[in-house]
Amino acid sequence: MALPLAGLVLAFGGAATATPPDYMKAISGDVTSTPAQTANGDILALNAAMFDLYGDSGQVFQKNILAKHPVILGLFSGAGGRFILYRPGQPPLEAPPVPLTYQLLKSVGHSTMALAEVVAPFVDNPANQSWRGAMASYRSRMQAALTNLEATDLPADYKANNRTILSNNIAFMDACAAKGGFSQADLDAFGKLQAPFLAKDVSWAAHVQVAHWMGVIGGWKTMLGADWDDTYAASNTIYVARQNNVLFSVLAQFFPPDAINDRLLLIETVSFTTTPQDMLEGLTRIISDRSVGSIFFGNYHLMDYELMGGDARNAIMEESAKLGRKAFLPPAVPFGSHQWPTLITSGPGPTSIADLK
Repeated sequence: MALPLAGLVLAFGGAATATPPDYMKAISGDVTSTPAQTANGDILALNAAMFDLYGDSGQVFQKNILAKHPVILGLFSGAGGRFILYRPGQPPLEAPPVPLTYQLLKSVGHSTMALAEVVAPFVDNPANQSWRGAMASYRSRMQAALTNLEATDLPADYKANNRTILSNNIAFMDACAAKGGFSQADLDAFGKLQAPFLAKDVSWAAHVQVAHWMGVIGGWKTMLGADWDDTYAASNTIYVARQNNVLFSVLAQFFPPDAINDRLLLIETVSFTTTPQDMLEGLTRIISDRSVGSIFFGNYHLMDYELMGGDARNAIMEESAKLGRKAFLPPAVPFGSHQWPTLITSGPGPTSIADLK
């Protein structure tokens, strides 16, 4: 039978106040804690333990959700996105990728943007020549792309446009090398020269991407039949991609408006790419938290929102009043709102590259 703690202390040399042996002196010492510190630690430990419990329960919830509902994940990627369909009792079905045309157009467009990044730190600074190595290396890649452009499967008008972009890039790099530097005027002129050609690539790439995914999601909806009404879908986004998010917008064409923020979700992240498992865990957390909101507050969508957000809103108004200020806050939106989870209020100003003209 195991000895109680007191027995162990006595068995190994008497009271706990005994002088420690030499091999313990470097790490031993009195442990002090006030009653308040102990109490605070015990209470804060509850919150830390909650996340472990969430993780354990989440695995069960995820299994239950996937056993009852089809789930579609739309994940951002440099190749135009990924879509994965999970069906109860069947292996995940990954959609075919966006045609390579999308990536070729995007790569040429990005090459011009990257060139601007190379020169931007050295504008109007001819004394600093440290940009030459990076530019020379990138020029060789640019030339290889231009030389082999004709061998791609791009349509003729796409090839002509991209030939112009790549040729202009190379001409700008050669001019910078010959001049030994570049001014802001040089960079601005280069930007204005390339803008209309870049706009064409952006438009073509968008049409290739959207046409592909509209076909995929439309096919899946037909395949699922009546199960579509029980289907959850989610796509991920970072800040720059949340307005007019392509994958979410495609999904929204096949779901009823009242599915937005209910069965159709936009999950914000801090990374361009997110793993399918991370997305499933996020979706599971959202769905399972809704049941918790119903248990304690009688509202299924309460937990979709920052729990203290409403009270914090009131606190901001109260504190602002104390400072003699009027609180600056958006309109209060009811739990379970089916508004698009992006900016939807119209106003003056351009909203697309075409508007900039």
